[in-house]
Amino acid sequence: MNDYLVKAIRKLMPTAEFSLIDNDYSTIKWDVLDGDAPTKAEIDAAIEQIKSDDTAAETNAAADKATAQAKLAALGLTADDLKALGL
Repeated sequence: MNDYLVKAIRKLMPTAEFSLIDNDYSTIKWDVLDGDAPTKAEIDAAIEQIKSDDTAAETNAAADKATAQAKLAALGLTADDLKALGL
């Protein structure tokens, strides 16, 4: 689960204070929690949403970079040309 578990908990319970061991759901210790603790299913769903959002952001960033490079190429420039110009 990597750090996605912590991100998911923060997304679902932004004011909660907690600790856990080895990014393992079963080891979550809630120190401060408003309301009920999210279920494993709720956390798993939040993790999938975060992963999907991350993938979309990476795809958009790659598309933006390709668009910028195409615009530079249309002007007869490269990223190195911009660096040389201090831009």
